Amino acid sequence: ITIMNEEIRELLKQSHMSVTDSRVQILDMFYHAPGALAHADIEKKTSDKIDRVTIYRTLQTFEEKGIIHTIPTADNSVKYALCKEMCQQGHHHDNHVHFVCNQCSKTICLDDVLIPEVKLPKGFQPHQSNMVVNGVCSNCK
Repeated sequence: ITIMNEEIRELLKQSHMSVTDSRVQILDMFYHAPGALAHADIEKKTSDKIDRVTIYRTLQTFEEKGIIHTIPTADNSVKYALCKEMCQQGHHHDNHVHFVCNQCSKTICLDDVLIPEVKLPKGFQPHQSNMVVNGVCSNCK
């Protein structure tokens, strides 16, 4: 068992989740991914023992527990990325910009670039803000 594997198991326990092989395997992918992952990316990389529904439910649970957050995509699908600071259950504070490279198609969390505050009209209450910037990443430039 690697140290990373132990850290993953501990994170699952701290989040009050049972430690299963599929959860460990999926979370390990996020720790080693260079950018955000789509459901299909995870499905391709997991062993045949993990089916689509298990992956979907695992992603939903990880999001609910504040382990990963969603990133909207141009085609109305969703990608997922690790929450850098420990988000709380049901309350994400990943208030950063997401960057999508037009050349390599990677989606990258720009943790140091905050989404600017949007002043909403009286009576409007925001629940979530997303900002996606498209361009060319530093690796493709």
